Amino acid sequence: MIVRERPGTFLLFGQHEHALIAGEFALHWGEGPEPLESTLYAIVNHDLGWRELDQDVLWNEEKGRPYSFVDYPLDLKLPAQRSGIDAVEDHDPYAGCLCSMHYARFLLDSERPEEVQFREAEMERQGSLRERMSDSELGNLERNFRFLRLCDGLSLFLCLNEPGGEDSPPPYPGGFEFDGTRFEPVWEDGRTLRLDPNPFSEAFGIEIPYRTIGREQRPSGSDLLELRVTC
Repeated sequence: MIVRERPGTFLLFGQHEHALIAGEFALHWGEGPEPLESTLYAIVNHDLGWRELDQDVLWNEEKGRPYSFVDYPLDLKLPAQRSGIDAVEDHDPYAGCLCSMHYARFLLDSERPEEVQFREAEMERQGSLRERMSDSELGNLERNFRFLRLCDGLSLFLCLNEPGGEDSPPPYPGGFEFDGTRFEPVWEDGRTLRLDPNPFSEAFGIEIPYRTIGREQRPSGSDLLELRVTC
């Protein structure tokens, strides 16, 4: 679950719905990845394991807000993430390797036993999958991993920040940088975003479903965030 806080309420975005938007950024990127189909599949499905968890809102009593993907209980989160990577790997091993790299990357500095065990198991998975790749697939793997993280970050940016915000920070330190170019998000208006310089082949629309819940833990509705990314 991705949680954006507003006065008196929270906006809740499903992780898989966010990943679908990451796929839109990837699909419209001017210089697409190789192999294209496998990399797009990884980007679109990198949060597949969250679909079941996100059906219900788990409330963090200590913080008085819903749990998000950042602080979600590890005994629930890690098995779901592993299951999601398994499912992607079953469909496309190359995509599964990219998703495994993505989740292991978050835990590089962790010393918590559960996360260390998860990270080490994913490193083993990646080693096994790399042995089955062609030279071309291996040669593009790190770039495609960075591309996944870029598209993930762009989608998170939309979910975590109010549209049109002047001080909307990127979700990762260093912002949106790829292949030596730094891309700055610029809001043209409250519903239209562009990146400077422009990396997209064409303008495209984005629709992100979300739910709202009040601080008293009562669901208060659902809606659709409609935005446009321009060239």
